[in-house]
Amino acid sequence: MWKLFAVLLVLAPQLTAQARTALDGDRNRILSLENAWNQAVHQKDTSALKMLLSRDLVYVDFDGKLMDSAAYLASVQSQAIHPERIVSESMNVHLYGAVAVVNGVYRESGTKSGKSYTLRERFTDTWVRQNDSWVCVASQSTLASQ
Repeated sequence: MWKLFAVLLVLAPQLTAQARTALDGDRNRILSLENAWNQAVHQKDTSALKMLLSRDLVYVDFDGKLMDSAAYLASVQSQAIHPERIVSESMNVHLYGAVAVVNGVYRESGTKSGKSYTLRERFTDTWVRQNDSWVCVASQSTLASQ
């Protein structure tokens, strides 16, 4: 019994370090996916978005509009909107097993119907691990002051 306890004491720090490394890897992966999402919206790349977003996506825009995946993809393809700059900042990733919740600030500027616009939103995205990849299943944003 004491031998088992001694072995566990020796292995515990290594197992904790490995678990921490795995969590950091997942956090970094999610942050990369968030940035890839911004890039795909900027480029109106719906093929890339389809890989990042669940077919069952629930998207609540800053104005309260509820969209499914198809409606969201259509909004990205709108010819009236031309984003010039998209960036997310102050992102925090909270992991709960196979679920990750990301909070952050989203900034977008560009032209819409020929007029300049600037958005600053607080967002919450929910990602789910499916096999070896992550997909966003829900996203909600709230307009925030500049």
